[in-house]
Amino acid sequence: MAALTKDRATRARTSPYRSSPVAAATTIYAGSLLMRNAAGYIVPGQTATGLVGVGRAEKNVDNASGAAGEQNIEYLIGTFHFANSSGADEITIADVGAKVFAVDDQTVAKTDGSSTRSPAGIVDIVDADGVWIRMDEALTNAS
Repeated sequence: MAALTKDRATRARTSPYRSSPVAAATTIYAGSLLMRNAAGYIVPGQTATGLVGVGRAEKNVDNASGAAGEQNIEYLIGTFHFANSSGADEITIADVGAKVFAVDDQTVAKTDGSSTRSPAGIVDIVDADGVWIRMDEALTNAS
């Protein structure tokens, strides 16, 4: 296709809301940090490899006795406040703009825990109560 020579009505998808199938034997709580596993299903944040942060759960989904994909979860991409790790894994203002890693469904850490954790998102702000993490799967994968 040739370069534009006049205005174009480019379609856009601007909603920050997403919906994806939940992994088997999984319970997700509203407000939790969500990740996508290698098979493409959503799981709560956790210390594990092969996952990537996708956003924040908008509702509780109980797929504890269900098969993969039996339930869907609605989630939001954006910037969310989670708990900060401590000690050598504590995120500081010097880490703004850096990738951080999931410890569980409400906590993030500065390091990958000796290759045991997956990326959750990008540090936006660090405050006395925790860390604001920018969560967008494409951004996290690209960083």
